Amino acid sequence: MDYRKFDDTYVVRLDRGESVHPCLLSLCEKEKILLGSISAIGAVDHAVIGVYDLASGSYIRREYNEFMEISNLTGNVTEKDGRPYLHLHVTACGQDLSVHAGHAIELRIGATCELFLRTLPGTVERRTDPETGLNLFGF
Repeated sequence: MDYRKFDDTYVVRLDRGESVHPCLLSLCEKEKILLGSISAIGAVDHAVIGVYDLASGSYIRREYNEFMEISNLTGNVTEKDGRPYLHLHVTACGQDLSVHAGHAIELRIGATCELFLRTLPGTVERRTDPETGLNLFGF
């Protein structure tokens, strides 16, 4: 991973073999980022994508071990228990042009990833909602 900062925005390049979540969390911890918006494109060779099942309070997961283009990776950085917390969604296209989308649980870069992280002043804490089990904005 390499990055540069321009005003309130980090421009980040993730390289082949790197995992998105650990790299971004490392960047956020190093730069003390607790609130931001994420947007990216690129390619993965491994992805775990999920959709939340409200009835069970867990994610239905699907694993993909194939080269796919990231047509959209979007999300945010907030704070949970005093540390950066990532919430990411992905849309990825396989070589047969089938599209897979949902909550990004794991993403390993298959070629590169070009990511923009726009920081915002302040913090938004996460709280676990007892009814849904989701980590919601705690205003």
